[in-house]
Amino acid sequence: MKTIIVEDEKHARDNLESLLKSIEPDIEIQAKLDTVKNVVKWLSENQTDLIFLDIHLADDISFKIFEHVEVKTPIIFTTAYDQYALRAFKVNSVDYLLKPIDKNELQKSIEKFKDNQLLKSGYNIKELVEELKNPPKEYQKRFIVNRGDKIMSVVADQIAYFEGEDRYVSLIKKDGSKYIIDYKLSDLENILDPSEFFRLNRSFITHFGSIDKIISVSKSRFKVELKPTHKREIIVSSANSRDFKNWLNK
Repeated sequence: MKTIIVEDEKHARDNLESLLKSIEPDIEIQAKLDTVKNVVKWLSENQTDLIFLDIHLADDISFKIFEHVEVKTPIIFTTAYDQYALRAFKVNSVDYLLKPIDKNELQKSIEKFKDNQLLKSGYNIKELVEELKNPPKEYQKRFIVNRGDKIMSVVADQIAYFEGEDRYVSLIKKDGSKYIIDYKLSDLENILDPSEFFRLNRSFITHFGSIDKIISVSKSRFKVELKPTHKREIIVSSANSRDFKNWLNK
């Protein structure tokens, strides 16, 4: 088996080489490279069976390699812990090892390669790169509220709905507690998770779990009752009704 190690930290390169030789004494390590430039040059002139590829290299992120040379060789990525990167690898069936590399995990990856699972997985590097370029949006998880001289933090799951009235916006918790917050409803639309919250009309944004009743008032308009109860009537307009139904149906 022939392989190359792409890693910009010398101790990490040497450690991986030592682990590989302890697992596969006959392995041939053709090169140890530390920059995108050197990897592109090497792959343009040589072939290998397997690539161990660190994500962050001395001159750039390793995904830049794929912009300059077509890589069909199986790859095992080595990376420090990054939950989103790991999710992207799993979705695209790409094998990876967390640093510091564990010998048992390394052995499993080599066995997977020898069983041709890496060859058969059919992962698409271009799709992986695009997914990593566009990380998911982070939504607001907590809101600071004031009650007299006390400051509290309210987590999103505790929120029933937001109500805008005159120049003020109130956060209403599921237990009925109400707090004035320094946000506009339009601001909240951009920072709340759209799978959990929906803007019903100009005055209300609700959490899915706080919808008590939905009553049809015409072919395309709905009356919504929330819990905890509120004094104002909430009507979802015909212009908003399709988006509302789609949101309910997700």
